[in-house]
Amino acid sequence: MSLEGKVAVVTGSTRGIGRAIALALIDQGIAVVISSRRQHDVDRAVKECRRREKGKVAGLACDVREYRQVQRLMDFAVREFGGLDILVNNAGVSTTASVADLKPEEWQEIIDTNLTGVFYCCHEAIPKMRSRGGGYIINIGSLAGANAHPTMAAYNASKFGLLGFSEALFQEIRYDGIRVSHIMPGSVETDFSAGGTDRSGWAILPEHIADMVVYLLKSPPRTMSTRIEMRPAKPRRR
Repeated sequence: MSLEGKVAVVTGSTRGIGRAIALALIDQGIAVVISSRRQHDVDRAVKECRRREKGKVAGLACDVREYRQVQRLMDFAVREFGGLDILVNNAGVSTTASVADLKPEEWQEIIDTNLTGVFYCCHEAIPKMRSRGGGYIINIGSLAGANAHPTMAAYNASKFGLLGFSEALFQEIRYDGIRVSHIMPGSVETDFSAGGTDRSGWAILPEHIADMVVYLLKSPPRTMSTRIEMRPAKPRRR
């Protein structure tokens, strides 16, 4: 895929992995729509991203749990930049608690954000990509989507589900010229987890995942990397 002039939506892109991805895409000359739940976070990120030399950037708050807000986000991308070519589903939440202690509303938030929100975004993006002759959907999952851990049942369920969703989706839309990849990182140096920012020195950096996104977008159109597992090269010895 030639990236210059393409249009991308990146959810959960005001910090961490999503922000790194948005910046990497802008540097490739892509017009990027930044999004997260709070408009003031979006406005700040857009202002910072506009300092880059290449691609255009705009932003709109969107809670991916709300279908109408997702519709508005995808329509915003088309209105601002003329279409939609790339969707990076990165928005995600997590918490740690045993099943007995997990609150029902916490379960619902995780499933609705990490799984249902991806469905909403893909459901709205696919027709727009078809009208452009193709596109690329990249879902940011986790190694927790293939490896279960105690006190992470809700997060595991959402990411196991996302893996199955992604692998079904690529089979559905491959003949529309839309490729689908699912990136599954291990430990990443962000403030995503309840423990705060990982400063271990060995964890994956958000920029490493952004580099993988660019690599996928630039890969030959006759190939599709459907599942990418990314692990720290030298994690802490147990």
